[in-house]
Amino acid sequence: MRLNLKDGSGIIVLLGILLIAAILASLSFGRYPIPIGAMIARFFGAGSFDTPRMEAVLFNVRLPRILLSCLVGASLAAAGAAYQGVFQNPLAAPDILGASSGAATGATLAILLRLSGPMIMIFAFTASLLTIGLVMLIGERVRGKKILGLILAGFMISSLNNAAISFMKLLADPNNVLPEIIYWLMGSLAKAKPSDLFFAVIPIALGLAPLFIFRWRINLLTLNEDEAQSMGVNVRRIRWIVIFGSTLITAAAVSVSGVIGWAGLVIPHLTRRFVGNDYQYLMPASMMFGGLFLLIIDDISRNLFATEIPLGILTSLAGAPFFLWLITRKGDLW
Repeated sequence: MRLNLKDGSGIIVLLGILLIAAILASLSFGRYPIPIGAMIARFFGAGSFDTPRMEAVLFNVRLPRILLSCLVGASLAAAGAAYQGVFQNPLAAPDILGASSGAATGATLAILLRLSGPMIMIFAFTASLLTIGLVMLIGERVRGKKILGLILAGFMISSLNNAAISFMKLLADPNNVLPEIIYWLMGSLAKAKPSDLFFAVIPIALGLAPLFIFRWRINLLTLNEDEAQSMGVNVRRIRWIVIFGSTLITAAAVSVSGVIGWAGLVIPHLTRRFVGNDYQYLMPASMMFGGLFLLIIDDISRNLFATEIPLGILTSLAGAPFFLWLITRKGDLW
């Protein structure tokens, strides 16, 4: 079969192949290498590992982390692409409505209270949803343009969350608690466990489903509202469905990974260079590209040095210069 790389579906197939290859390579690659042949044989029940340690490393440590990195990357990229379409803003990112800052506030509070890992995720997820609920409530009460009011409400609530985080840092024990808070805020999957994957997969699946099902309708949100309604589309309902789905997956992703910037902003723009602005292709391609991007970043994080580099640092180092290059090229971002 010959792939047509000028067609959106061909790009999606290629990204899927690259993602599968990257997952297999990532499972094999690490400080404790696992032969790909033995790993594939084990998956298909045609063989077993030489040592129990190899099996424990694969299934309890490496596989959950790799799947979680793909899931988080796909979620952030999908949310970024959806927000950019809904708000018609090329700078829209998954944290535009305060989902990331809300999760960070909840996680910081849980760490300050010395709660366990699962409780940190629950606090982060709950605080993120509460933040979005507050932003939407304020946005509905804004006079004039509702979309602009929603964006401004998100910006203001994010500022309040950042102030709360700074205050809790001030209260934290500088020897034990403060370093943990700072490390969480920089984003990492170093402590990823199978339970983290199970915690995130349900809300992410619930959020991604409407984005994928209604992806062609996001195209209509780029039209004038009267034009879209004349085509029989309930613009208001579709807009809120897309915002809800994007918010849910952002909250779930950030709650298990910490704050990871740039993936949700840069990946959709880069994907547009290959598949165009049609969300029929842009949404699935962004998801695959986002998963591939964060998987590669996480591989670098866990293998480049003896001490892991937080993901937020690496995504900023990769994303910011690339975005500068992208916006200085000829042609529009869209």
